[in-house]
Amino acid sequence: MVKVFAIVVFFSALWFPSNAQQVVTFKTDDNVTVTADHYVTSTQNPYIILLHQAGFSRGEYRETGPKFANLGFNCLAVDLRSGNEVNFIKNLTAASAQELGVKTDYMSAMTDIDAALDFVTKRSKKTIIVVGSSYSASLALIAATENFRIGAVIAFSPGEYFGDSISVKELTRSIYVPILAMSTKLEYNDMAKMLDLVSSKHLQLFRPINGAGVHGSKALWERNATSEQYWMAITQFISQLKIK
Repeated sequence: MVKVFAIVVFFSALWFPSNAQQVVTFKTDDNVTVTADHYVTSTQNPYIILLHQAGFSRGEYRETGPKFANLGFNCLAVDLRSGNEVNFIKNLTAASAQELGVKTDYMSAMTDIDAALDFVTKRSKKTIIVVGSSYSASLALIAATENFRIGAVIAFSPGEYFGDSISVKELTRSIYVPILAMSTKLEYNDMAKMLDLVSSKHLQLFRPINGAGVHGSKALWERNATSEQYWMAITQFISQLKIK
């Protein structure tokens, strides 16, 4: 009963008024200027880093970033250099990378994720949750195998997006942090197969029970019929984490 009550409280909090975000910038190791939306709820709260899908920007989280923040986190929604625009928000990190003439492929965006982790670590010593969407979900999983600051991953529609030279399946076989991997019904079997080397004690898989679902973190947007199913799975997952 206590657990159910806690989940209901978490779930209800998604629709409370939220803190406004600030636009922040920081540099990567290759001198790209990363732009992000920074939601600060309390200096004592842990962080969630929010990563967008291909062709998009931090605007993917303009609706949902405040809802993550209302679950008791500070949030950083990051423009990655591989992207463009969504919800009328242009990807300024991509513009900076193009101006400098550096690579903007999917894997190169890992440099931006590293910079985001550094930005957050300077502000909090607590472990970090990383939320990824499509290609960035796979990057989030890879990053969690390499960076001890990441305490959990929520991966929307992860897949083998990087060609034959990089296997997400092989790179993540030794992952040791809690993972919630979410997909559409159509994507589910491929996602489960890709993650079948991950220890079951670390992995939770999700697909919507009713409805087809939506690719990437767009699944959380209110306009999507299955969004509440995704949010319920997330609040249950987060309620079980031990963030230190």
